Amino acid sequence: MKLVFIGAGRLATQMAQAVCQAGNEVTAVYSRTMASAEALVSIVGGVATDSIEALPLHADAFIIAVKDAVISRLLQELILNRSQEAFFHTAGSIPMSVFSTAGASRYGVIYPMQTFSKERKVDFSHIPIFIEANNAETLTLANAIATSLSNKVTQLSSDDRRCLHLAAVFACNFVNHCYALSAQLLEAHGLSFDTMLPLIEETAEKVKTMHPLDAQTGPAVRFDEQVIAAQSSLLAEWPMVREVYDLLSKSIHASTLKS
Repeated sequence: MKLVFIGAGRLATQMAQAVCQAGNEVTAVYSRTMASAEALVSIVGGVATDSIEALPLHADAFIIAVKDAVISRLLQELILNRSQEAFFHTAGSIPMSVFSTAGASRYGVIYPMQTFSKERKVDFSHIPIFIEANNAETLTLANAIATSLSNKVTQLSSDDRRCLHLAAVFACNFVNHCYALSAQLLEAHGLSFDTMLPLIEETAEKVKTMHPLDAQTGPAVRFDEQVIAAQSSLLAEWPMVREVYDLLSKSIHASTLKS
């Protein structure tokens, strides 16, 4: 298939490489900056542009991988003179209906649920991909693209995908922020974050076979008030972090009581 990518960020960079490896062709890449478009084209081929008007009028699919906040604005220009083309966005929290208000007739979602960085290549074959489309023909196309990348493809509605994305924020983004807070505390005492890696790895391994509630350990589970108070006081110089610590401790204990 011939595909056009709108965006050249972290997701677009990884997904464009994956679709090429699956035997598809990227014919063009649009980015707000020409340097970013050219950087991706240097890897996957095609024509780089920073102008929506310069993109091809036809392709098997236009894949939109940009910041959520700019999708609606880009669609108005992108769909102009391309109303019969197939468009897919890749966002977790944007409903599929964003296309209908922009005048598209064939549209859907191809959402790979993973964290992406430009520098770290990922194996798409293990990534869950969630798809949705406005009609059977476009759903078949979405499925063809997704299954060329992954063996874990699921049809999911916009409402359910939004909840899925929220769950992913807790499981990934918030957890990674806790890593950053841990690193901040360690570095303040001349310690390396590397010391946390065996603990992180074991926690991740446990939840592969145990429910997260059953895997939870630490002073908050038993609500050891003496330890919690002492640890909270250590965060006096970081009041926002201290608030996070106190709230998480209360949330962990409350979850333990409910289970």
